[in-house]
Order: sequence, then C-alpha cells, then structure tokens
Amino acid sequence: MVEQTASMEIIEPEIENMQFKGSLTGSLDPIAERLSKLQNLTIKKEADKITAFNVENRDIENRPFLFYIIIIEKNKITVNYSIMRDSSEKMRKLQILRNLMGILSLISDLYKIDIQTFFQYVDSAIDNIINSLAQNYSSLFNSYDSLLSEHKELRRLNIELTNSNRNLTAQATRITAENEVLKARLKELENYSDESLMVMVQDWIESHSNTIDINEFAKTYKITLPRVEQILNKMVISGYLEVRG
Repeated sequence: MVEQTASMEIIEPEIENMQFKGSLTGSLDPIAERLSKLQNLTIKKEADKITAFNVENRDIENRPFLFYIIIIEKNKITVNYSIMRDSSEKMRKLQILRNLMGILSLISDLYKIDIQTFFQYVDSAIDNIINSLAQNYSSLFNSYDSLLSEHKELRRLNIELTNSNRNLTAQATRITAENEVLKARLKELENYSDESLMVMVQDWIESHSNTIDINEFAKTYKITLPRVEQILNKMVISGYLEVRG
C-alpha cells in the first residue's frame, strides 16, 4: 500500500480523436446488444448514439489514464483516445485503429462505414510508422559515421602524443581512465535509473509492511520528492503497485 505523504504530481495523458462517416442500416438497439457482450467494453445507449468505452489503465489516483471512447451515431463514428506523453503517438494510433476495426467487424451487418476513407486513413497511419522508422535508421547511420570519423581522428592524435612522450601519455591515459571510472561510480550513486528506483521501491515496500512513506524514502536515498512521486505513479500505471484506500 502506498501512503501519500506529499502532493503527487500527476502527468496527464494527451487526448486525440478521429472521425469517420458511416450509416446505420437499422436501429441502434441491436448494436448496443451485440457490443455489450464484449467484456472489455462498457456500453451506454442514448436515443441518438451509443458510447462504448474501455479503460485500459488508471493512474495513482484511480482516474482513467489510458482509455478510448467510441461514439456511434447514425451518420458518423468518433473515437477519442489518450496517449502517454513518453510513448509513440503513431503506434498508439495504430493500436486504436486495430481496436476499432475489431468492433466494426462485429457490427458490419448493422452499420456501414465509409470504407474508402477509413482504409486511406489506416494506410496513412502505417506509412507514418514506416517513414519514421526509415528516418530513425538514417539518423542512426549518420551518427555512427560521425562517431567513426571522430574516433579515427582521436586515434591519430593519440599516436602522435604517444610517439612524442610514451611515458607521459601512459600516465595520462591511466589517470583519465581512473577518473572516468570514479565519475561513473559517482554518477551511479547520485542518479538512479527508473528500473533501479522501481526495485528499490519494491524492496522498501516488502520490508515496511507493504507501505511506503515518500518523505522517509526520499530522505534515506537522497532523492527528490518529485522523482519519487514520478516513479510511484509510473509503477501504479504499469501495474507494479496498487493504491489502497
């Protein structure tokens, strides 16, 4: 159980939407009845529309964090969905489109969507993913090429220095290497990765009767409160921790 002893900074997700033209072949009643059989969807039927929503994940305050809402009306379908700020918007869009296609396939005899527009939208979303991957690989290759050139130049300079004074270069290299090791160790002591902090939080909770005092934890490990709050929120969203009232 997480004891909230300080104000938590909740990172709100981004909200996006998409909309497609459609046509109802009959009434909304059979659509609502059919979709209500899906365990992951909550259905709300009104006179002129059906709202189907799925909460995929909640934040540390038990509010919907990752979710999508599908609104089916007589002449259109609207989808509102959330995106984690540190995740890929393009991949999230494809995930939502996949979920939407699954729902449309179940009601294809009851509701007709503008197939041409829908397929063009899906095709564009896939192209964006492919182009993004191509750009990432190109950027990676350019970075590698630049680093390789820098590496060659450093080797040339190193040979010149070694020829001019082998002993001095050897001592400087040894001191530099020791200094880098010390800096790396110091950095490890001062900074913790998300994975390390998550393990530390789990160990703390196990040794403190399944609770955590945020102030005490931060003081013990010399970590700022916002950083502790950030990792706790991430663990709750990811399902590693559960908030109990």
